[in-house]
Amino acid sequence: MYVEIACRVLLGTVLLAAAVGKVSGRDAYREFTRSVRDLGYRPAGPLAAAVVAAEFTAVVLLAMVPPAGFLLSAAVLLAFTVAVATNLRRAGATCRCFGRTAAPLGRHHVWRNAFLVGCAVAGALAPAGPVRPGEAVLAVAGGLLTGALVVMMDDLRFLFGASRRT
Repeated sequence: MYVEIACRVLLGTVLLAAAVGKVSGRDAYREFTRSVRDLGYRPAGPLAAAVVAAEFTAVVLLAMVPPAGFLLSAAVLLAFTVAVATNLRRAGATCRCFGRTAAPLGRHHVWRNAFLVGCAVAGALAPAGPVRPGEAVLAVAGGLLTGALVVMMDDLRFLFGASRRT
């Protein structure tokens, strides 16, 4: 049960940060839409809107109907993984995953998304059982911390000097 709680919080944190970052302002949304177009996906406007809607929907489902939330999260993140993997060689391709920065696409984005898909699967398959408050708080804290680290991954890579794709 605690794995399920941690995975719900982790995925909810990441997807909420992604959706909010993309719609945090007119410029942020415009840049995200441009990055979708630059990756070769058309029509970029409706696709960008669908991505944001799917991210917000997954967050709500993770909170209200966890099995559906895990399913939608896995589907969205798998689509992101495929999109990133197919565009790794595209010159100038950037990740506007969280709206605020334009990090060059790299294999680390594929690995990040694969990790998140794995969290969605683990959360969906986690056994149910009674929940004790102390352990639930630890699961929530672990999910929040891991989610924050995932959201800040490009910033952390820059901070610690990762200047090339890995």
